[in-house]
Amino acid sequence: MKKKDSVKSNLTYERKNFWKAADAAERKAAMDFAVDYRDFLDRCKTVRETIAYSVEKLNKAKFVALPAKGKQKRVYSIFRGKTLAMAIIGSEPISAGVNMVAAHIDTPRVDLKQNPLYEDGNSAMACMRTHYYGGIKKYQWVSTPLALHGTIIKSDGSLLNVSLGEKKNEPVFIIPDLLPHLARKEQYTKNLADAIDASKMNLIFSGMMEPEAEEKDAIKAYAIKLLNERWGITEADFLSAELELVPAYESRDAGFDASMVVGYGQDDRICAYTGMQAILDNADKKIKRTMVVYFSDKEEVGSQGATGAHSIFIQDFISSLLAQNGEDNGSANLRKTFMNSQILSADVTVAIDPNYPGVHERQNAILFNHGIGVSKFTGSGGKSGCNDANAEFIAKVIRIFNQAGVFWQSGELGKVDEGGGGTIAYILANLGAEVLDCGVGLMGMHSLYELCSKADLYSTFKGYKSFLIAD
Repeated sequence: MKKKDSVKSNLTYERKNFWKAADAAERKAAMDFAVDYRDFLDRCKTVRETIAYSVEKLNKAKFVALPAKGKQKRVYSIFRGKTLAMAIIGSEPISAGVNMVAAHIDTPRVDLKQNPLYEDGNSAMACMRTHYYGGIKKYQWVSTPLALHGTIIKSDGSLLNVSLGEKKNEPVFIIPDLLPHLARKEQYTKNLADAIDASKMNLIFSGMMEPEAEEKDAIKAYAIKLLNERWGITEADFLSAELELVPAYESRDAGFDASMVVGYGQDDRICAYTGMQAILDNADKKIKRTMVVYFSDKEEVGSQGATGAHSIFIQDFISSLLAQNGEDNGSANLRKTFMNSQILSADVTVAIDPNYPGVHERQNAILFNHGIGVSKFTGSGGKSGCNDANAEFIAKVIRIFNQAGVFWQSGELGKVDEGGGGTIAYILANLGAEVLDCGVGLMGMHSLYELCSKADLYSTFKGYKSFLIAD
């Protein structure tokens, strides 16, 4: 019996349940780590809010913006207010390669259209037209309290950041659903994807009108008057605004044992938060390889544009790091730097949902409470659109995790031909770097209230921390 146990423990792969195998101090650390994480989720419901929060943290840790005077080692750079990279320069040349954790900070949501406000003649209400962003299930966004966040550039060029619906004394917004009594033809005869028509996801904005006003468009006119009184804007200011609807709820501890966190935007801000906390926790240590944490935008819609991972920003940042360190930052040395770099594509994966186990192959799936998830590839079908990390790099990451006592597991996003998904891994790998997908398993991904395990949250922080500081 003992010999069999020895074979099983020494020769087979068996993931470990954090709550069973971790000691009391580590279990407490995992619970404590989630406290500030929940505050982060509540304060960072948009990309711009995430950048502002992160810069506040970096400034407190004595990071400075590039270009920096002197031989500053803690630096960061922001581009267009929506993408950010931070670094601590090590003792080795940067051209020898960097250790990078790369996450994205955009999340599925519902945006207001550029010309959103109208008076609906049938209901006699002021409404806002919307356009959803990213892969959402549209039915989840109706009949739920929503808050309005975003940025408005006024006609005089001044910037106004807005947030309405988060505080208890503030009104919230609703996209109303159709009552079941009248839904037989409009919804019940359609498949789930079509039951909610995107063109009918219009927001109820207001309903009052001044008694003395003329009847035509008086409700819309009154709404514009209120907007001007509150924020000093006109209807034309909507044309350049970025206004987003997000769930108007705070994150919460979940489960009878409070071992989980439920909240909006954990894909992929959970990996952004753990990545940033990892580099900050390593800030006072002597390091050889330069550490970089990169937050990209637009991943949920293909990573295109000036602030997506396809943009020139991350290359420009590494070029600036080379210059900051007194190294040649020409194109040849920049390419060499990326080819010598090792990167964790820090994105969430999916954990087995007890209600839908059939979409997974359990042997190669992620489980709650068993640590950070390592995914050799993502993509769909025959690994379409994936990075497919090489064996040498995967083995190195696993060794790093084992030496640091990190709870980890290997898994993929669903069984073959069930569906699939992608990350920014292949984009960074196209620059020549070694890249591996590595992140937290979620339940309810892309929903308004995603669920994570505090054990996996903490294990991911430890994993990124150990990887960033590795030689």
